Amino acid sequence: MSLTLLDWRRQVAKIYAQVRAERDAEAAHRLWVEQRQRLFREHPDSADREATLRYAPYDAALRFVVDVDTDVEPQRIEIPTATDGVVPFERFGRVHLGELGSLDVWWLASYGGGVWLPMRDANPQTYGGGRYVIDTVKGADLGSAVDPSTGRGTLVVDLNFAYNPSCAYDERWACPLAPAGNVIEGSIEAGELVPAG
Repeated sequence: MSLTLLDWRRQVAKIYAQVRAERDAEAAHRLWVEQRQRLFREHPDSADREATLRYAPYDAALRFVVDVDTDVEPQRIEIPTATDGVVPFERFGRVHLGELGSLDVWWLASYGGGVWLPMRDANPQTYGGGRYVIDTVKGADLGSAVDPSTGRGTLVVDLNFAYNPSCAYDERWACPLAPAGNVIEGSIEAGELVPAG
């Protein structure tokens, strides 16, 4: 752990705060793409400072504001990593994305916690281990709302913001990959693609 990694996370959180403040989703996406490329090029903790990040064009049909269905059987997974040891997650819900299918929503079951929503699809231009749509540990959060009286809430799930985990760029990073409940059978033509070359 280093102070530069702390700064990386602060920068990511700052980008997502700007994205949430932008009312136009497509403009927010352009901002995110520009800032993510800048961060990759300039930050010392970048997974690959030489990478030219590539993205599919924004598709408004792939943005969802959905209820979190908490009527799911509890499930715990423990993902071994070379750098962080065993990373435990507990499934606490699912989001239903219309004809695309459903994705499990996970809680990082260790100190500090956090919501994790990975996705793996059949698009050959995306990272085979899956991408992250929400990862609040890193500040990657597009927005949510919770009713305090019921504990039920919604999440903004915009697949245009799906991004490659750091391990897609550099093997020194170990990343939890999308489990079985986070696989979409079809090809999602949105979000960050594998880098050129």
